[in-house]
Amino acid sequence: MSAPPVGIIGGGNFGWGLAHAVERAGRQALLWSRRPQRAGTEHIELVSGPAALAEAELIFFAVPSPYVASIARELGVHLDGGHFLVHISRGVVGDDLHGLTQVLRSETPCRRVGALAGPLVADALMTGAPSGGVVASRFPEVRAAVREAIGGPAVRLYSTDNVTGAEFASTAVGLFATAIGFAQGHGLGPAAQAMLATRAMAEAARIGVALGGKHETFMGLAGFGDLMAAVAGDDRPELAIGRAIAENQPLEQIGAIGGTYFEGLESAGRIAAYTRRVKLYAPVITLCAAAFAREIPAGEAVAALMSREAGEE
Repeated sequence: MSAPPVGIIGGGNFGWGLAHAVERAGRQALLWSRRPQRAGTEHIELVSGPAALAEAELIFFAVPSPYVASIARELGVHLDGGHFLVHISRGVVGDDLHGLTQVLRSETPCRRVGALAGPLVADALMTGAPSGGVVASRFPEVRAAVREAIGGPAVRLYSTDNVTGAEFASTAVGLFATAIGFAQGHGLGPAAQAMLATRAMAEAARIGVALGGKHETFMGLAGFGDLMAAVAGDDRPELAIGRAIAENQPLEQIGAIGGTYFEGLESAGRIAAYTRRVKLYAPVITLCAAAFAREIPAGEAVAALMSREAGEE
C-alpha cells in the first residue's frame, strides 16, 4: 500500500518549501492556503479547503503563530486521533508562554503533535540544498513520520522529546535573529554580533529551563545551531526585518518583508513581560522588546547593550 499524502497548511515560502521537500521524498503533498497560489505540480496538489487534508496522516502547520489556533479549530472538525500535527511557527502564546503544540492539542482532537525547529530555511527546502533541523515530539511515531516525509540526503533531521525546550528555543532564535539584523543595521561587526548571540542564547536557556525545558536543547541545533546559521547570514526574513527596524521603517510595512508575519515583536514583548513577572534576569530580551516597539531610540538600545557590565564567562 502506498504511503498516505502529507498535508501542509500555508502558502508562504516555508509551506512551499515543505511541499517540495515532500515531493523530493517521493510523497504526495496536499497544500491548503487562503492566499493566492502559484501552480501545483504532479506531486503537489492544491486543495480548496481543510476537509481535504483529512486524507493525510501527517499535517504541517506552516503559518504564523497568531493564526494557529483559529486554523486548528477549523481543521479539527475534520480530524481524529489518528492524525499527526506538526508546526514550524516561531512563537509562544499567553502570559505563561505556552508552546503551540499545546494549542494544537486544545483546539483539535489530535494528541500526537510536534514541532519542527532548527536552521531549516524555506530556500533550502525549496531547492534541496543541504540543511538540517530538529523534530520535537513526545511521540516516536511523529518524529519518524516527519523524517520519512521530508528527510533525505540533503535534509538531516535530528529528534528530541524535549518539546518545551525546542519550541521556546525556536521562538527565541526568531527573536534574536531579528536582533542580529538590527545590530547589522547599526554597523555592529562580527565580534559584537557574536557577543549578542552568546549572551542572548544564555538568557533564553535560563527562561527555557524555568518553563520546563532542558538546558542542552538550547546549546544544540534547535537553539545555538539555529542562531549560528542566522549570524552566518542564511538570509532568513528575520534578518531583513531587524535591518528594517534599524532603518526606522514603519512597523506596519516591516511585516511584509519576505512575505512573513513579524512574530518577533509580539514574542519579545510577551517574553519580557513574563521575565519581569517571575523575576528572571533578561536584559537582552527586555532591550529587544523596547527597541522593536520603538519605546527607546535604536541608538540608545545599542549603547545600552554595549555598556552592560562584563561578568564571568
